[in-house]
Amino acid sequence: MAIISAPGATRAPGRPAPPPPVRPQRTSLGRKVRDNLTGHAFLIGAVLCFAVFSWYPMIRGIVMSFQRTRRGETTWVGWDNYTRIMADPSFWTAWKNTFSFTVLALVLGYVVPFFVAILLNEFRHAKGYLRILVYLPVMLPPASALFLFKFYAYDPSDAGLFNAILKALHLPTSQWMQSPEMTMPAMVLASTWMNMGSAVLIYLAALQNIPGELYEAAELDGAGIWRRIRHVTIPQTRLILALLAMLQIVATMQLFIEPLILANGAGAEDSATSVAYLIYQHGFFQNDLNGAAALGVIMLVVLAGFSAVYVRLTAKQD
Repeated sequence: MAIISAPGATRAPGRPAPPPPVRPQRTSLGRKVRDNLTGHAFLIGAVLCFAVFSWYPMIRGIVMSFQRTRRGETTWVGWDNYTRIMADPSFWTAWKNTFSFTVLALVLGYVVPFFVAILLNEFRHAKGYLRILVYLPVMLPPASALFLFKFYAYDPSDAGLFNAILKALHLPTSQWMQSPEMTMPAMVLASTWMNMGSAVLIYLAALQNIPGELYEAAELDGAGIWRRIRHVTIPQTRLILALLAMLQIVATMQLFIEPLILANGAGAEDSATSVAYLIYQHGFFQNDLNGAAALGVIMLVVLAGFSAVYVRLTAKQD
């Protein structure tokens, strides 16, 4: 009579144990792909968006800059578009105005937010209200803010806000956007008011990460406010200062909406014509897409040069 052993019963002596089940071995690459499948899916979406909306237009623009399209026929012309664009006097005027705006924006639009952030950091009360007040212009649509400046602040008559202030101070009034000398400073002032809120908040975040012991030690050494800013604040925020300086240069070199709205494009005696606006003129008014593409490539090379200098300088600091 056979004896059936119950589950879990002890194996009979001398009988070999059954081999363990063989599990399929996963390769390390396959395991990594399965573990990060969701991340790869999100990454593919971002790469496709960049490819369609950034990389393809950039490559297409570079190709178009070496072509000429007439009546639907496209031919390769080499560097002809570049030489033709550079021979236009407006090309050099646009670059001069763009660099002038960039320099003025660095003097005003880069320095003012830093000192506004230092001032706000010293307040002990109403910090949230003051930050909202400084950031409020950023929340306005740029076109609305510029139209506000154009028709309310920069009105050349005595009804304009700035002229009314100058008249109350017994100072000579200005024609603002109708004056070639005042066009560029007026655009810089409006741009600074519109965009400085973001820079102020970034500076505030950097200032609050500075240890208070450094300021206390500086005060014990008899350092005044300017020496504390020079020897403590600026060294502790130099990376943020360098990054925002680079972003400021890249943004201001793409000057477009300010001359378009405030100066109706070119401004008095071409005092507001920028490179970006010249690209707009060639592409949409002169139907010269190849010349516009050549201008865009030149701007891309200039901005890439500034970016390379920034990367080199920051690498040396690290």
